[in-house]
Order: sequence, then C-alpha cells, then structure tokens
Amino acid sequence: MSTNEIISYEPSTGEELWRSKVGNVDAAVDRARRAWPAWAAKPLATRIELCRRFANEVRKEATKLAELIAKETGKPMWEAHTEVEAVINKVDISVTAYAERTGQKKLDGALGGTAAVRHKPHGVMVVLGPYNFPAHLPNGHIVPALIAGNVVIFKPSEKTPAVGELLMQCFNKAGISAAVAQFFPGGPDEGKALVAHSGVDGVLFTGSAQAGIAINKRLATNPGKIVALEMGGNNPIVVADTPLVTDAAILIVKSAFTTAGQRCTAARRLIVLDSMYDAVIAEVKRLADRLIVGEPFADPAPFMGPVIDNGAADQLVESFLYFLSNGGKAIKHMQRANDDLPFLSPAIIDTTGIPDRPDVELFGPLLQVIKVGSLDEAIAEANNTRFGLSASLIGGTPQDYSRFWASVRAGIVNWNQPTNGASSKAPFGGLGLSGNHRPAAFYAADYCAYPVASSEIDQPRASVGVGFKEG
Repeated sequence: MSTNEIISYEPSTGEELWRSKVGNVDAAVDRARRAWPAWAAKPLATRIELCRRFANEVRKEATKLAELIAKETGKPMWEAHTEVEAVINKVDISVTAYAERTGQKKLDGALGGTAAVRHKPHGVMVVLGPYNFPAHLPNGHIVPALIAGNVVIFKPSEKTPAVGELLMQCFNKAGISAAVAQFFPGGPDEGKALVAHSGVDGVLFTGSAQAGIAINKRLATNPGKIVALEMGGNNPIVVADTPLVTDAAILIVKSAFTTAGQRCTAARRLIVLDSMYDAVIAEVKRLADRLIVGEPFADPAPFMGPVIDNGAADQLVESFLYFLSNGGKAIKHMQRANDDLPFLSPAIIDTTGIPDRPDVELFGPLLQVIKVGSLDEAIAEANNTRFGLSASLIGGTPQDYSRFWASVRAGIVNWNQPTNGASSKAPFGGLGLSGNHRPAAFYAADYCAYPVASSEIDQPRASVGVGFKEG
C-alpha cells in the first residue's frame, strides 16, 4: 500500500471498499484555525440547532450508514443499527451534559457585584477515532466539542475511514461547514503530525494504550494542550456464589464476545470462585458453542463477525497458542476456518496455572479463566493489572458488591451486568493504562471547554485600607 493512500478493506470478504489520498496536515490545521473564530462566536443555541440537524441527517442516512459500518468493521447488521442509534442519541445527551457540566453560573459578589463562572472552547480539536465503533466513539468527542464552540479535525482509524467520511458528510449537510467539522484521511504518521502541530489546541483520542501513551509522551512538555485519552482494558468479570448459573453465563458471554471481543470494555478475564467453577464454565462453554459467527448480512443473523483484519486474527491465534504452551488448559479452542479471512471462533482458556500471566489487552474473542478460593482473592486478582476500565461482579450479596465496588480499581464497576454496554448518560473512562482521568460520554463536556472565573461590577468601586498613609 502506498504511504500516500489510505485503502480500506471489508474484513468479511477481503475486498477493497474505499481509498483516498492522505490529507495535508498543515492545510487542514490552517483551514480549521481560520474557521474557529466565527464558529465560536455563534450563539450556543445556533450550534445546538445545527447539531440537531446533524442528528436528522444521520436519521436520513441510517440504513446506508449501518450497512457501511457492517461492511467496514465486519460487525453484524443488528449491531451496526445499534451504533447508528447511539450516534443520533448523542446529540440530546451532549446538550444536557453541556448545560449541567459547563453551564454559566452567577454568584453574589462583594460591593453589590457578581461572581461568574463561564466556559470557553479550546479552539482546534483533533479527534482520533478507533475502528471498533467508527461512528459512535468519535462522535462522542465531536458533538460535545462542536457544541462547546470548538472546531474539529477528525482523523478516523485508517482501518475504517469510509464510515468516518460519511459521518462528517452528515455534519456538513446539516450546515456545519467542512472547515468546522473536517474529515481528514490519514495513517499513523498523519496522526502523529496532527497531535504535535502547534496550531492544534486539543487531542481527543480513543484507541490502544500503546498509542495513547505515545501521545502522552509527545505532549508531556506542552501542558497547555488538552488531552483526553480513552484507552483499553484487561477487564475482569468476577463470579461469586449465585444459583442463577445460566444468567451468569449469558452475562459472561455478552461481556467477552460481543463485537467479536473488540470492545475496550470487553471481559478479558473470567475470575471464578472454585465453588462455582464447574457449573459456570460448563454453561459458558455450552453458550459459546452455540454462537453464530458469520458475515454481517447473513441469515440467520450472526452473534459476531470477524475481527478487523488478518493481522489481528494472527495475533489472537498466537496469543491462544502462547497460553496453551505455557500452562493454560483449553476449555474451547480458537478456530479459524479460513486463513485468508479473519473469522475466529470464540475461545476460552484456563490460565490459573500460568504464574506470570501477561497483562495485555487481547482485543478479540479470547477469554482467560482464573479460579480463586475467595472473594478477597478474586478482588486481588481483578486488580492484578495496570489497566482500570471496567469490572463486573456476578452474584454475591449486597455486602459482597459493596466490598467489590470499594476495592476494585476501575472507572466502570457493575453488579450483575456485563462489563460492556455502558450508558452514554454516565461518565465513561478508566484509570491506569485505561485513561488519563478525563472520562468521556456524559463527562466529555468537561474537556471540551475550560472554566473562566470572573468578578464583575458595573462601575469601578474601591477604597484604600491598612498600609496607606493619610492623604
């Protein structure tokens, strides 16, 4: 592939879907900087109305966008439709969040004046998107940024640029110019150049910990540039005592294998009390054996499609074999029916006997199982990671959940719910290698505008006090 071109392929067929020349970084930033003052000067009500029109444009293109998401990511159509709905719903959620998180406040001040808190936009924001939710996740940065008065340069993942282009066309058709909401095709080099560009005021990133750490390092000497890092997780799902084994197994399978395991909140590690081990593992395997893996438009609809590309599939197969050769016990083998396409069966492996389990995010349908003797041991194992995005407790008592919630290190902590499927009406983020304490979703408003404190009075009034000679 030419370094001057971005080419997108359909994971389920291997066929070329889209191609484009890469963008010019300096030209894109210059265009955005020139557009920003006029956009920031528009009344908030105007910016909100234009974003609502964007939601209507997405509604018009809902089927086209869902089909494109399915083709470019490989995810089933039912899931692609769910992503499109999330894009539409993000606008109303972001309007509410802006008012609650960054609205204006007036307080009584001295001498009859007022104290005020208002918020200003940062300026030119670069949004770097992931491939697993190529519309919903970047949109979760873009809409709050635009409402706050920023302009946006969106560089989608080089693996899903076609969805990114269509998403930005919806903004442009709604009346938000292509300079204010700008689509930028590019690869890792262009992403690095945008991050480092002096004309960029903020970087909003969703992707791997490795890439996020590189961004953090690159900007370590520039504290003035706002950086929000939404990264991955080595997420635990803990099973305590419960009589509802089938329900527990369904929650585990949904957590581990939805989106072919390509969610940052997917369960990577199943930590099971030994009292529940045999029953839970048997039921999880039974359900996993029933999962339909297939192309996005298949009938009956598949539960999951392929992973994003052959490189990802190769790495996951290698990881499964690594566990197997280092003391892991296969519960359900990872199978690849066609070496030329990245379809993988869901895999489950007991890694209890591996003394030094790698603390990495294996981004696919590979679930590691760890047997423990007590809830305290389970919590310790759950925290045995540098990540800290999502964690779930299945079963147990209210007291057990209180202990779990208080002790587990994660930005999302659930009880009898999957590790994934977080609400956009709540903050979304983690700690450690999962993020830099700038949660997205409802709290995205926080990093899209900065607070300005003011003390105000309509006429200058002052008097001298201690420390002055008599005049």
